[in-house]
Amino acid sequence: MSMGSATASSLQSMAEVSSETELATDVAQDDSAQSFKQCIAGLQQQAAAAGLSEYTVNTVLAQVTHLPKILEYDRNQPEFVQTFSGYFAARVTPWRINKGQELLAKHHDFLQKLNAEYGVPPQYLMAFWALETNFGGIKGKMPILDSLATLACDQRRSAFFSAELLQALRLVERETLDVSGMVGSWAGAMGHTQFMPSAYLRYAKDGDNDGKIDLWNSELDALASAANFLQQLGWQKGFRWGREVNLPEHFNYQLAGKRHPQTLSFWRDQGLMTTSGDRLPQSDLKAALLVPAGHKGSAFLVYDNFDVILRWNNSEYYGIAVGHLADRIAGAASLSKALPDLPRYSLLQMQQFQQKLNELGFAVGEADGILGPATRQGVRAFQIEHGLIADGYPSPETVDAVMASAAPPQSSAAESTE
Repeated sequence: MSMGSATASSLQSMAEVSSETELATDVAQDDSAQSFKQCIAGLQQQAAAAGLSEYTVNTVLAQVTHLPKILEYDRNQPEFVQTFSGYFAARVTPWRINKGQELLAKHHDFLQKLNAEYGVPPQYLMAFWALETNFGGIKGKMPILDSLATLACDQRRSAFFSAELLQALRLVERETLDVSGMVGSWAGAMGHTQFMPSAYLRYAKDGDNDGKIDLWNSELDALASAANFLQQLGWQKGFRWGREVNLPEHFNYQLAGKRHPQTLSFWRDQGLMTTSGDRLPQSDLKAALLVPAGHKGSAFLVYDNFDVILRWNNSEYYGIAVGHLADRIAGAASLSKALPDLPRYSLLQMQQFQQKLNELGFAVGEADGILGPATRQGVRAFQIEHGLIADGYPSPETVDAVMASAAPPQSSAAESTE
């Protein structure tokens, strides 16, 4: 066979493979489109059974579009594990503090009314507003109904998003919303405060008294809704979220963690001090100690209102950022310690670290790469056994020690029966 004929043959084979690939892609897309169409038909039946109008069922819901990009966002995993220092520095910024104080002054009278009615101090509303949408600057641009419909027709969390889609349709009817203006996050959160449809329906308030609740365009509606939401989540009037504290030398870090709340009197006896150098008050008020950046970073005592913040967003990093940003907007000083330069682990490195802890007998649960309470507890147990500072943080020293440790030998079947 000549070189020319060989090349022609290769090109023909490549063309055939390309055609087969394109055909397979087209078939998969056709199947996906048909599956989405069937899913929407089922959702239309649910919507009709739930009492939504014929127009909403047969026109609004019938026109939703499948957005494959939404599923990519849903399945996307970060390449690196977020550190407290990185998270905090990106969210508690001089611009946000200044902007929060500016808006605090702008809405002063209205915020005082909300404080009187709901018991939530104004600076906290500013802090939530900042973290959720940068004071309304980043509300999201994804079409809400299309996003929710796409997620509802994906089996991973179909029940949750199906329910949220139906609630979003109720909102369209109740507030006579323009569907084209319903944009937000890829997961369906909306407006200044990024409420999901169910939260919008249940907690949103008409703050400007215009007869309509518009969380996209009315700052007063958004602030009143946030205050009501926090009150309903259990906000305790007259109490703060927490505070930064100084720990004594040779502190017993086994006492740290959300699972170990103690009274302020107990923490006082342990030698904890305020950042101004005063002793903590004698009180039966309970608080848990958090050391999110390990022993080299700041320590925080957090109270019941911190748990309320976590009911808005279940992340300790988020809770501390909201609390401290609120304090800064109200005029408090910055953290007493500089944010430590923490190691940046990849998700794969953290998963391998967690897997090794499990193999060593320090159970941390699924190796998901998330530095959550279970992982911290396992890390702390390893640190205690190996004479390291037991702050529960995976410092390079701790990670190296874990990865270098040999797993305990497995007992043989014969030995296990003796």
